[in-house]
Amino acid sequence: MSKGTPLGDFLRGRRDAVKPRDVGLPEHGRRRVPGLRREEVALLAGVSPDYYVRLEQGRENNPSPQVLDAVAQVLKLDAEATDHLHRLCLAPSQRPRDRDDSAVSPQLLQLMDGWEHTPAFVVGPALDVMAANSLAVALHSGFDRFDNLARMVFADPAGRDFYQQWERAAHSCVAEIRAAYGHDPGSSRIARVVAELSDVSGEFARLWRTHDIKGKSQEGKHLKHPRVGDLHIAFAAFTVNGAPHQQLVVYQAEPGGPTATALDTLRSSTTAEVTGDGA
Repeated sequence: MSKGTPLGDFLRGRRDAVKPRDVGLPEHGRRRVPGLRREEVALLAGVSPDYYVRLEQGRENNPSPQVLDAVAQVLKLDAEATDHLHRLCLAPSQRPRDRDDSAVSPQLLQLMDGWEHTPAFVVGPALDVMAANSLAVALHSGFDRFDNLARMVFADPAGRDFYQQWERAAHSCVAEIRAAYGHDPGSSRIARVVAELSDVSGEFARLWRTHDIKGKSQEGKHLKHPRVGDLHIAFAAFTVNGAPHQQLVVYQAEPGGPTATALDTLRSSTTAEVTGDGA
């Protein structure tokens, strides 16, 4: 983690990503920064340079929503990143109190276990896998451990074979942890995961510095399992009522398609191994 403030780190990271030409400014002469200068952001946002410097340095404790929206517009932030910017400005007393969301409810576990043909698992803010049904475990059996999605992508060699669109998976993992970090910048678990993965993966460290924001939503995935081959998965994530820091992740295949057949094969072979029928 940086030694700066969460707000300052975010503003600097996103300021570096915006080129002068992106906001209609000339690029004459040598520039000592990769993106916009502080004074350029201040000018375009309609605030004084000194005010913007205080904002980046964490010395401005109560910026107005109008100022934050103006800065977001200059930095070309989308709606999700703009919300993240506003969250970073909340005082500790304005943030939700810490909750013990380390346990998955028995009702949710029972629900997932009933989905014999659907891989499903629950993740926490740092993408720790908190619970999974048997098909989800079988789906990720090629990894050393099915414990943390970001570690599996960046630190397990199996990740590059399993995720056929590895760059997209890598970017999504980092952006999702960034989004969670905005809700709880003081999270010790997120700090540990970021520190550990930054040490072992230069790619993770580089992506973390971009400050891209993206929560889990719905998209497709192209996976390759070592036993059943290519899988084209429809993916969705849902916030868990009563445990807002948990997300239920569900993978589905097109009914009757090759991926559904492959998942059935994986389920059958795994069941046979457990019962001993495959001996």
